[in-house]
Amino acid sequence: MDVMERLRQLVAMMNDNDLSEIEIEENDTRIRVSKSQPVQYVPPGYGTNELDMGEPPPALQEGQGPEEEQKPAPHDENLVEVTSPMVGTFYRSNSPGADPYVSVGSHVESDSVVCIVEAMKVMNEIKAGVEGEIKEILVEDAEPVEFGQTLFLVEPAE
Repeated sequence: MDVMERLRQLVAMMNDNDLSEIEIEENDTRIRVSKSQPVQYVPPGYGTNELDMGEPPPALQEGQGPEEEQKPAPHDENLVEVTSPMVGTFYRSNSPGADPYVSVGSHVESDSVVCIVEAMKVMNEIKAGVEGEIKEILVEDAEPVEFGQTLFLVEPAE
């Protein structure tokens, strides 16, 4: 039997038995056949047994599709928005367990630090940019934020 015929038999045997690799040695001939497997990359720390699908986000629960943009709640028109100047992670204090920079009711000056946004391992202090009183904090500590996302609502001083 010639080598090509034997090779065809081995490929057929692999397909019939759902094998990914086979190797034989007969007399002075050695044949090894292997199918390439698709590469499945899983980033470190993302084991498939650790994935928790949980419940869908609230925007997708009650028949709302992702194309229906969630609009921020309306607020008093005289309030000034303090927005994130970058994409990153929002922190209310300079270290875990420390007191937050500001709380609802805190008085701020325009150069007062109100939070930190971490971007690419750099801690960026965010300043109020307005003098007044913090009326609402719209982001939870350690939550990701987007560029331009409103972080605080401030009632400007008279």
